[in-house]
Amino acid sequence: MAVGRWVPVGTANGGGVASKETVLHLVGLGRSYQEIGATLGIPAGQAYLVGTGIPADGGGTVTRAQRQRPGVLPSRTQALVNPREVNPTTSRRVRDWMRDRARADGLARPDR
Repeated sequence: MAVGRWVPVGTANGGGVASKETVLHLVGLGRSYQEIGATLGIPAGQAYLVGTGIPADGGGTVTRAQRQRPGVLPSRTQALVNPREVNPTTSRRVRDWMRDRARADGLARPDR
């Protein structure tokens, strides 16, 4: 397999299906599944499934034999299919809106 410029093959790019050999080759080059997915145009969890034959969502029990497969991560594969959500606890825009609403509300004024 030639090393060099990789062309995304995922359905998002109108291409075919990524192969197990391609995924494992990229793993062998030290790429993360997030990088492999981005390179091939597929989600990271799908790249893991294609490369290892094991779903990344943790939906099943992984046997000792499966853990010996090339490309299998020791743990934390759930993050490949469910990346952390971003939920900011503060927003300047919201705080400004609340301040302006409070100032505009005549009932909230202490002089009344």
